[in-house]
Amino acid sequence: MSNREVRVVVIGAGQAGLSAAYHLGRFGLKPFEELVVLDRNARPGGAWQHRWDTLTMHDVHGIANLPGVAVPGADDGARANVAIPEYFTDYETRMALPVLRPVGGRSVRDLDGTRLAVETDAGTWSAGAVVNATGTWDRPFIPWYPGADLFGGRQLHTADYRGPAGFAGQHVVVVGGGHSAVQILAELSAYATTTWVTRRPPRWRTGEEFGPEQGRAAVALVAERVSAGLPPQSVVSVTGLHLRDQERAAAARGVYEREPMFAALTPDGVRWADGRTVRADAILWATGFRPDIAHLAPLRLRERSGGIRLDGTRAVRDPRVHLVGYGPSASTIGANRAGRAAAREIRDLLLAPVAG
Repeated sequence: MSNREVRVVVIGAGQAGLSAAYHLGRFGLKPFEELVVLDRNARPGGAWQHRWDTLTMHDVHGIANLPGVAVPGADDGARANVAIPEYFTDYETRMALPVLRPVGGRSVRDLDGTRLAVETDAGTWSAGAVVNATGTWDRPFIPWYPGADLFGGRQLHTADYRGPAGFAGQHVVVVGGGHSAVQILAELSAYATTTWVTRRPPRWRTGEEFGPEQGRAAVALVAERVSAGLPPQSVVSVTGLHLRDQERAAAARGVYEREPMFAALTPDGVRWADGRTVRADAILWATGFRPDIAHLAPLRLRERSGGIRLDGTRAVRDPRVHLVGYGPSASTIGANRAGRAAAREIRDLLLAPVAG
């Protein structure tokens, strides 16, 4: 399979990619002939299929409906990495979305000023527009600290975490100030002793402090950075942290008594600048992810400030490229909206009737 021509290529079949594909189909693009979705995963489910096994539907922060099909009811105890991929699988089939997998993207480059070439390990597609919906899961971020190569225990990122049972009886240093760290600490502390480390003091909020208006304001702040060409920040960096009912027992045990960031790793633990040390069997880096956009590098979309500046979902440096699930649209609700917005903008770019 090589050198196929279509009108639009969607890269990624997570929430944002499926939403974009659905709306592009509604605007008349023929599946496979004019529209394809390229997904690197072997099966449907986006990043959800890779989440840890003990993450349940009770734990996730809400799953938005894909357009046209509501999320089916699921038991609170159902594994999120099973229930959500099942929903995505049914959706792809029901909507007859033109998903090809597994197809790994290598690069996107300009062909002739009009069309783009999407080069993959399964051949090349040329298209008038590309929707990039690759998310962040395949780019876990682990900061470097002195001694990282000396630590004799286990180091892993949340992307590699499968559940707490394998840490029974150990001491684990959990690094990171986001919701994943809070969730993992709650369940991990029932099996192991823990030390929580963050760069900044966590900012806790109560349920009364946060509603739809505050949510929109938080997303707007992230969008402001993206529209200025700055690297996107996580929404939680704006909203703060919230303890849910299932985490309150851990809070009562003192699990969320936070330590500042250590200065270095040692062969058997971590050391702070004042000389204090903590022994550790494992260090779990809950330090987030970066946008998975290296394949777009040939298009030179980045600003000097490090991010890709967007106007809506369009890359300012190349309006044929649309980014969804990036920055303010990284949430499931935001991804749906961005998919619809990208489809509308591509319709106007490629499908609008020519005056005359």
